[in-house]
Amino acid sequence: MRLFNILLAGSLAWTTAAAHAQAPATTLPGMSPVPTTKVLAIGSMTSADAAPAATKLMPQEVPATVRLYLAGKIDSWYVRKDTRGVVFLMNVSTVEEAHDLLEKLPLGVAGLIKFDLIPIGPLSPLNYLLPAAK
Repeated sequence: MRLFNILLAGSLAWTTAAAHAQAPATTLPGMSPVPTTKVLAIGSMTSADAAPAATKLMPQEVPATVRLYLAGKIDSWYVRKDTRGVVFLMNVSTVEEAHDLLEKLPLGVAGLIKFDLIPIGPLSPLNYLLPAAK
């Protein structure tokens, strides 16, 4: 179990660093590659004075976001507790697709929100819990 925890921590550290650099996903030596199955989109206002303009756009922003949810592109959404912003778990397989969808929302068009986009996928260290393939 200790080996699994070490591998898990290493995998998370590596994928987090790679995602923040917006580099293509890489696989740790000895790890199985996994597909990107979702993108975590962490949004924040572009400036402190963006809030009044963002509030005026909410009657357009909310329905547009609901449309993405109903189209299956947003799996779940949350409000940030540390600052004004949102967090979306998106059902897309590339950071580029997430970026394109989010930039078309009213707050994105107005340049009032920016997103950190993190590609995520299945937890590859779980392969170590499976019997070896024959």
